[in-house]
Amino acid sequence: VQLVESGGGLVQAGGSLSLSCAASEITFDIDSMDWYRQAPGLQRELVAQIFTNGRTYYADSVKGRVTIYRDNVKNTVYLQMDSLKPEDTAIYYCYVTSSWGTMYSGRGTQVTVFT
Repeated sequence: VQLVESGGGLVQAGGSLSLSCAASEITFDIDSMDWYRQAPGLQRELVAQIFTNGRTYYADSVKGRVTIYRDNVKNTVYLQMDSLKPEDTAIYYCYVTSSWGTMYSGRGTQVTVFT
């Protein structure tokens, strides 16, 4: 399984970024595609999740500012982030969860929000 994130970068507070994650070598049924993030000194946390049936979950800290969507044919998941805040600064990781619960992650992409 290979997961390659892209789209991170430096953005001013209030700005937007769009992350993408392309999954390849997937030979199993996917239950969900997820975005996690980890800020320095903090635990990795779930940001958003989208299941194969289209159901989504958002962390309270990003609800209303972030949209997750996916292309099931391309096995690609996207994270549109608007109204970014300095506290959104973190490394963002893409995960794929198989139907039996195994999770695979990418190497992450850095998002830095400055004032």
